[in-house]
Amino acid sequence: MSKIYTNYGRKVLIHICCGPCLAYPFEVLNKDGLQLHGFYYNPNIHPYTEHQRRLESVELFAEKMQLPLIRRQGYDLESFLNTIAFRIDKRCFLCYRIRLEAAAGIARKGKFDAFTTTLLYSKFQKHDLIKETGEAMAKKYKVNFLYKDFREGWREGIDISKKMGLYRQQYCGCVYSEMERYYKKL
Repeated sequence: MSKIYTNYGRKVLIHICCGPCLAYPFEVLNKDGLQLHGFYYNPNIHPYTEHQRRLESVELFAEKMQLPLIRRQGYDLESFLNTIAFRIDKRCFLCYRIRLEAAAGIARKGKFDAFTTTLLYSKFQKHDLIKETGEAMAKKYKVNFLYKDFREGWREGIDISKKMGLYRQQYCGCVYSEMERYYKKL
């Protein structure tokens, strides 16, 4: 096991936003000898059909790589929207908190040594905010947050996901990121 992970232990829960973002972090953490379990929970993803396509991609990856996968049942879009309503300027922070708090809770309950997230792979996410939120949830739930900047493997992750035939989405997931993708202010 790599020296960087000795403070975290071996059993690690990885929150997964989508299959393509899992490819590189899985490869790195698996090579380092960690016992990984995936956790898919993303109430932010809109519309429902997009949520399901991403879940199917994660399930395909997990099956091919023999990654145990925990899925949060249901589609909790209403709760997500209620949380961010009238706080659009804080939507990313709130979205990270919802998902990382759920991951920390599962990690604590499942007696994992640490948790991490594939959000740390995307060059489009607010990396420092993810790290800060993960560390806050680690403190709250008394479980380690395994921080690693996976952005270094951006190209490699894309190549892996294409070879595996994973669905590759074109926006973060929430209705606001979808709008930003298509709507251009005049």
